[in-house]
Amino acid sequence: MKVSDKVSKEVSKEISKGISEEKTTIEQIVPEVEAQMTKTENYDYDILIIGSGPAGERAALQAAKLGKRAAIVERHSVIGGVMIHTGTLPSKTLRETVLYIAGLKQRSIYGLHFELKNKLTINELMHRKDQVIQNEMEVIFDQLSRNGIDIITGYGILTTPHKILISSGSDTNRIVTADKIIISVGTHPYHPPNLDFDNKYIYDGETILELDEIPRTMTIVGGGVIGCEYACIFAHIGVKVTLLDMRKHLLDFIDDEISDVLVYLMRKARVKLILGDGAKDICVRDGKVVTTTDSGRRIVSDRMLYSAGRGGNTENLGLEALGIETDKRGLIKVDEHFRTSCKTVYAVGDVIGFPSLASVSMDQGRIASFHAFNGGDDFHSPRINELMPYGIYTIPELSLVGETEESAREKGEEFEIGISRFHELARGQIMNDQDGLLKLIFRRSDKRLIGVHIIGERATELIHIGQAVMSFGGTIDYFVDSVFNYPTLSEAYKVAALDGISRWG
Repeated sequence: MKVSDKVSKEVSKEISKGISEEKTTIEQIVPEVEAQMTKTENYDYDILIIGSGPAGERAALQAAKLGKRAAIVERHSVIGGVMIHTGTLPSKTLRETVLYIAGLKQRSIYGLHFELKNKLTINELMHRKDQVIQNEMEVIFDQLSRNGIDIITGYGILTTPHKILISSGSDTNRIVTADKIIISVGTHPYHPPNLDFDNKYIYDGETILELDEIPRTMTIVGGGVIGCEYACIFAHIGVKVTLLDMRKHLLDFIDDEISDVLVYLMRKARVKLILGDGAKDICVRDGKVVTTTDSGRRIVSDRMLYSAGRGGNTENLGLEALGIETDKRGLIKVDEHFRTSCKTVYAVGDVIGFPSLASVSMDQGRIASFHAFNGGDDFHSPRINELMPYGIYTIPELSLVGETEESAREKGEEFEIGISRFHELARGQIMNDQDGLLKLIFRRSDKRLIGVHIIGERATELIHIGQAVMSFGGTIDYFVDSVFNYPTLSEAYKVAALDGISRWG
């Protein structure tokens, strides 16, 4: 596979496409190719991975490190999956671009003055995103090539526990065999059956990158991670954003205190939040998107982002024939080793559901590949640490690991908290972060740290300090007794620990 010299809009369109148009072709050619194939005791590969996203990439690299012959089957002409082209990487790069632009407007606090032109174009906004995608694709392609991993372009469908039909939509269909198979096909945005995603007025969480211009107003349906991140991105470049969500609390899995801060800051950025109310009817009328809510409110905007859940890309993969189970959202059921009900077939990444994080998917692919050839009995068999950090790239970003106040209370834990506010830190003053805070949750009985929650600048980096201490069963005394560089945001841990000690009494 040759990496293209330029990432174009067609790439995003291709990644976000469904596969329904391929059904008839595949159903017709499976029997024909099977009939032509003669039985053999030798497999073409030791392992085949369907999908080149982060989970599939790491699965292939782990197999290569074990000395196995590995290949990735990728149905698109580019590698990297949703994470590279329409998901994690482009949205976070877009956020960084917006932060830079918004930051220039706020530099007057340093006594500096910059002038930006009045109208930012969509091409200017997306320029850096395209560069990052191109560079990251080249890095991945180089890693796969150096490890001798083949990339097979085509749509893969399982025909037996050891065979995959590779369909390229032409007469070059063939069957490839392998000892083990890993499914890493990812997910796609959920589309309500009666809503027309025309990618002109109404977009989903992937096609939103195909905007032809920066709108004046936007309605976002769905207050999950993707909805909140894009609400912040567009609000900080002057778009009037209305966020509509059926739930009464934004991001209800995070600590309530952190959620309250985020809600305050989003409203401060002029995001209009309508919570506890759903979208009853959505239509395009006279070049505007008109949304009627369950309570009867009427919202009119130039564009809409509909972001309410995702489903697995498992349709037409041949899973039923192998007895591989999926749930109503098309997500594959696996055991603790990521093995499906078919013992030679594994599944990893977003296609198996929670937590659907790129960081976790990478480790899932690595571990599944290791288990496929070592059975998990080896003393050095890899595991995923249960203390997984979550990073949400709103503006400001937030991150958490461990228990929230609410979950600790439900478990009957006797706990105390300690809080540090970034405006109290010298580094926070230098950076002009007036709203950030770090919150520690620890047991009263032994001061053991059980939760860390951060909102503010570099929260997704700072969280790993707390994660490390928690992983080794540490207490808040570690922060009290440690010396931190000055001035840094890391000092927030010491300040929060001292605050906790004073409350603990």
